[in-house]
Order: sequence, then structure tokens, then C-alpha cells
Amino acid sequence: MTSELFQERPWLKQYPQEIPYTIEQECKPLQWYLKDTAAQLPNKIAIHFLGKDITFQEVYSQALQFANYLRSLGIEKGDRVAIMLPNCPQGVIGYYGTLLAGAIVVQTNPLYTERELQYQLQDSGAKIILCLDLVYPKVTTVKSSTNLQHVIVTSIKDFLPFPKNLLYPFVQKKQTKMIIKVQETEDIRLFKNILKTASKEELEMSFDPKEDLALLQYTGGTTGFPKGVMLTHENLVSNTVMGIHWLYNCEKGGEVLLGVLPFFHVYGMTTVMNISIMQGYKMVLIPKFDVLEMLKAIKKHHVTLFPGAPTMYIGLLNHPALEKYDISSVRACLSGSAPLPVEVQEQFEKATGGKLVEGYGLTESSPVTHSNFLWSRRVAGSIGVPWPDTVARVVSLETGEPVEHKEIGEIIVKGPQVMKGYWNKPEETAAVLKDGWLYTGDMGYMDEEGFFYIVDRKKDMIVASGFNVYPREVEEVLYENENVQEAVVVGVPDPYRGETVKAYIVLKEGAECTEEELNQFTRKYLAAYKVPRVYEFRKELPKTTIGKILRRVLVEEEMQKRKNA
Repeated sequence: MTSELFQERPWLKQYPQEIPYTIEQECKPLQWYLKDTAAQLPNKIAIHFLGKDITFQEVYSQALQFANYLRSLGIEKGDRVAIMLPNCPQGVIGYYGTLLAGAIVVQTNPLYTERELQYQLQDSGAKIILCLDLVYPKVTTVKSSTNLQHVIVTSIKDFLPFPKNLLYPFVQKKQTKMIIKVQETEDIRLFKNILKTASKEELEMSFDPKEDLALLQYTGGTTGFPKGVMLTHENLVSNTVMGIHWLYNCEKGGEVLLGVLPFFHVYGMTTVMNISIMQGYKMVLIPKFDVLEMLKAIKKHHVTLFPGAPTMYIGLLNHPALEKYDISSVRACLSGSAPLPVEVQEQFEKATGGKLVEGYGLTESSPVTHSNFLWSRRVAGSIGVPWPDTVARVVSLETGEPVEHKEIGEIIVKGPQVMKGYWNKPEETAAVLKDGWLYTGDMGYMDEEGFFYIVDRKKDMIVASGFNVYPREVEEVLYENENVQEAVVVGVPDPYRGETVKAYIVLKEGAECTEEELNQFTRKYLAAYKVPRVYEFRKELPKTTIGKILRRVLVEEEMQKRKNA
């Protein structure tokens, strides 16, 4: 390794000997890894779901059945198949079955409104959707305005053990006030019936992992309409393999992974589903974020790996029943999707005895690009260092040139996990992909040792009286207050300062704290121009399905308030 390379990539000096700088591996289509694991560990439990166990051989056989059925409906290589499911066995089977058929998966959030669903189906051109019975009415409403030719419907009860499968309709009616009955027609099919009759024949097909798409993953759409991120087989395989090397202390076939991060989010898809399939790990799937169910699952199944989001760890730490559950089996957690407060990291590690580190990534990078080391050196407040085969720089917004160490600029990344582009959006693609570099839109810096730090989204930066204020820095201080459970900071219009700092606060249960007390607390740690001028206390904050706080929703609410004033 030359000194020039260390100079360009100082983080490589931090790598423990167990993690390679570059990974030599044949890149195969993603679905072939399920076939390999099913051959190596046919009788090992792949999925535990609400009392039911499914082996790797069963997952592969049923994925083949789904693939053959898709082909019988006329699905060809490159066609798009939407999957609108929570975490359940059907989601894994449908995902890998779609890939085995040569088609492209379009992951769709079950919480989408009809308008959001219609847009995504129209934009992707999906011909078939596999959906949960509870969202079937939404699908039928929009079907005529899309390219959908067939709808395949499944229910949670389809994969429940006896007698839970018989009782589930009554539970569903009580919880949702709905009973959905689906009648099969020429273009509407029941998933459970497909698995009774479809062929398990192996499908032969040629793939170019570098070029062929495996997934269209739609971004959250913080501005305008969501964009379909085109991720190839190589993108997804390379990022999964990087993650496996990062988890070097984990034994192939020997871990139990908690699957609460939704698979319709690329973070859950890679760090839960794809890693488990490749490594032969048992996935304990939870279809809905429920802290008590998480605690029960960790204790019962001796969960060892728990990828999650900060709000999941916060929720677990603040649950009144925490002391009743032994969660010491948890060895490693990679936190993503939002900044991980240092206080949360320390408390969680104390509660479990395991390691919790912050990572970083984007949908456009499959998603992980950086992480702290789990069993080696880490730096509090840092997102860590780039993963193997991944290069990162910090560049000036004005010149586009790399900046000095500790100087703030835009983080850009390059690696085999970086997307092919945005679906049917060449201009948007050109704006963020330049000479193979992905421009993240995140502001940050790198220290002399190669550790990276995020200070904020380019769009979230607050300019108060000419000073740059990065919300994350203010939020970190607020999280240090013993009364604060959650905090988010935004910039709001101010006639004198241009913008001023506003903090939204959720207090811990039973805690009391005033605006003045928080003001005095933050002034101890922040320059005067960074201290929030306005506080708003709430019982909860708007979040995505994986617990990421929706800052933009708060900004929109604020703008609407001022408009109506």
C-alpha cells in the first residue's frame, strides 16, 4: 500500500486487520445468493414470523414458485413488479422471486396514500403488484390509471401458525375496523393459492450484474416528487458484502437478526434482509414498529444483531418494561437514517453490553458509505470512515475542489454501491452524479485521521444574522439535557436575523422542563447565535415509518402558520 494512497484515503490506516481495503469477489446476481444459502443450509431457519419458522430451502422453493408464476403472466426480464408489504415472509419471497424472474423490484410503502401510490406506479410502469389485503382497496382505486395488469394479494394470516391464522381475522377487525375479502378473478390472484400450484422449476437467465437493475427504490421526495433510484445487482451485492466484512466477528449461519427496519426502505433491505440471506442468519421479523414486541423478540430469540434507527433505540431505552427483559444477547447494532445522539449510544451500550455505532448512507448508495467500527476504534459524534472500496471527499460549494481537513464542505462519495441514476430523469441524475462521484447534499468535514462528520443537510443549514447554524450541533446539546427525549431544530423566518433557530422538544415521560431552563442549559454549550430563540413542546414529532424525524413537515407547518397569521 503506497503512501500516496494513505494520503488520499487516510481512513485506511484506521482499519483493523480483519477488514480488507478492497474486496475481491465475483459479483453474481443478488438472487443467486439465496440459491447458494439454500443449498448450503437448507434446513436452517431463515425467517421467524409471529410464531412460524421457515427454512432457507422453503424460502427458495417458494421464491421459485413466485418467479414461475410471474413468468406465466408474461413478465419478462426488465419488467417492474411492485411489492407493497410490511416485514413478513411474503416480502422476502416476493422480492427474491421477482429477481429470479428477471424482473425489477419496486418497493412500495404500505402507508402510501392513493396519490403517492398512483404516482409511483405510473412512474415505474409496474405491471404487477404484490400487496397486503389491508391496502388492496387503495390499489384497486388507482389501478385503472396505471400500467398494472395483475394484482396479487396476501394477508398476514397466510404465514401464521395454527391457531393464530384462524384468530387473526378477528384481531385484524378489532385493530383496523376492516375485514377485507378478496375474490380471485382473471387479474386478481391470492398469493397463498400461487404457492399451492405454481412450478418450482429452476429458471435459467443471463444477467449483467453491473448493468441490470435489481431495484427501483423511490426516495422520500423532500423536494418535488420522489425519484426512482436505479440500483443494479452489483450495487446491492457490493454493499451487502461490505457490510458482511464490517461485521467480521459474526459467524456465517450463527447470528439472529432483528428485522424491524422495513424492507421497503433500502437500509432495512440491505442490513437486514440481504445480509441475512447471504450469511444464513435467522431473521426475526416484526411487521410493525412496536417497542414491547421488540423487547420480547430480543429476549425470546436471543437476538444478536439489531440494525435500527435512533428513535428505535430511544423508544426501547425509555420503555417502562425495559428492566423486565434481558437484552444482553445483542452484540452489534448499526444505527442509520438519522444522527445518533451520543447519550443514546452510551445508554444503549450500558443496557445491552453490546456495541452501537453510527453509520451513514443514502438511498442512492444502496445505502451505506460510512460507519464507525464496531470492535475497533470509533469516534463519538462521527459517522465513521468509508467502507471498503468506497472513496469520499469533502469539496467546496463554491469551487468544487477538495477542502482542507476539518473544513466544512459537501461530502461526495464514489464506489460500487453508487446508483446507476434516477429512473427516466437524466437532468436530475446529471445534477448529483459527476464523473462517478455522488454529490450527497450533506455538509460535513473530515479530520486528519479520516473520520467524517456530518454537520447538516445543505438545505437544512440555518443562516441567522449571517452566521451558519447547523441544526445537528444544536440537537446534540439538547439531547444532553436529562429531561429531553427527542429534539429537532429548524430555521424559521425572522424579520431581524433573516432566520432564527426554533427547537421542537419531546420531554421524557414524567419529566418537567421550561423554555427558560433549556435556554440556560444550551447557553452553557453554544455560541449565542446558535441558541434556540423559540421552543415548542410536543407529545410526539412527525416521523417516517423507520422513525426518522420529518424536519420538512415541521418547516411546512411553520410556514403555513405564518401564512394564516
